[in-house]
Amino acid sequence: MTPAARIQASIEILDDFLSGTPVEKSLTNWARRSRFAGSKDRAAVRDHVFAALRCKRSFAARGGSETGRGLMIGLMRATDQSLEALFSGDRYAPAALSGDETGRDFETEAEQWDVPEWLWPRFQSSLGDQAVPVAQALQNRAPVHLRVNLIKSDVTGAIAALATGGVTAQPHPACETALEVVEGARKISQSEAYLDGLVELQDAASQAVVAALKLRPGMRVLDYCAGGGGKSLALAAQQGVKVFAHDVNAGRMRDLPERVARAGADVTILSPDDIAQHAPFDVVLADAPCSGSGSWRRAPAGKWALNEQRLHELSQIQRQILEDISPLVCPGGTLAYATCSMLDDENGAVTDSFVQSNPGWTETFRKTWIVSHGTDGFFTAHLTR
Repeated sequence: MTPAARIQASIEILDDFLSGTPVEKSLTNWARRSRFAGSKDRAAVRDHVFAALRCKRSFAARGGSETGRGLMIGLMRATDQSLEALFSGDRYAPAALSGDETGRDFETEAEQWDVPEWLWPRFQSSLGDQAVPVAQALQNRAPVHLRVNLIKSDVTGAIAALATGGVTAQPHPACETALEVVEGARKISQSEAYLDGLVELQDAASQAVVAALKLRPGMRVLDYCAGGGGKSLALAAQQGVKVFAHDVNAGRMRDLPERVARAGADVTILSPDDIAQHAPFDVVLADAPCSGSGSWRRAPAGKWALNEQRLHELSQIQRQILEDISPLVCPGGTLAYATCSMLDDENGAVTDSFVQSNPGWTETFRKTWIVSHGTDGFFTAHLTR
């Protein structure tokens, strides 16, 4: 495919998304219709689409409309590419620009920094002087981070093993097990280092949430909202720690047994009916359902799907999870709350509310990671009684 043909394909996918189709389904549907597209074409089109979704409001202003075409014109203007060469009307290329596709100035800060208008005041309240740097970071692609599996390797060994597969990585300061991939990210899944379980894909801040627990041999830990199991695996890499994993949607954990085997780890998966007989636990970690604002670089459609009602619903769910799981923690143990959000509605406000309504519980630790500092956005707090 020519560069212009890739842009036209991106326009069609974006229009499908804007009409209500989930972006991954739109991409899949296009790929099935376009068997001629090679792997580099599919990667380039995907990059275009996700760049446009990260910057949907600002690109629409630059491009003159919130359509697939407007967003791609905005992308080309934002990256100083030649519109005349790419929007030529030639075969497979988008039609030439018309006189009314000139774009316009940004009307608000929220539009300039690609944040929903209703969310911008909360964004500023939560992040203070980091609101603009965080919003700018969310306009760009996320870095690729790996976790070194201490069961099978160490940082030096993992870096060397990755290099043999054409992947260049370096230590990341957020966590001792974290690596940042600086070259060859698309080769990770086929590298021996990954296939042999020496490394796992996991954001550095997500790893730091686990590291902050200061686990000791003999501890029993429940990963209550396990999802795909990334934190369960990180917990299980801690020497002498017994790890249990649970998720209300068991389907999210369907790949966990295979990942556990590859890592050489030991994780016991619990159904809801199993939890009570294994309680209490020294640590219960709840990486609760949230807006995902800390990972909007990776899943930018979520930024535009969130609304005020849904944010309120999520904060209520988060509060209820803390109430539900607090009895599972042994006296003196730790209830660890986490989200991949940077919004106070889902973070400090939730743990403050829990402590206020549950005498005897106190917060002993709190930390926030933000995307402008080189990781996904994460929050964690430790509660004990």
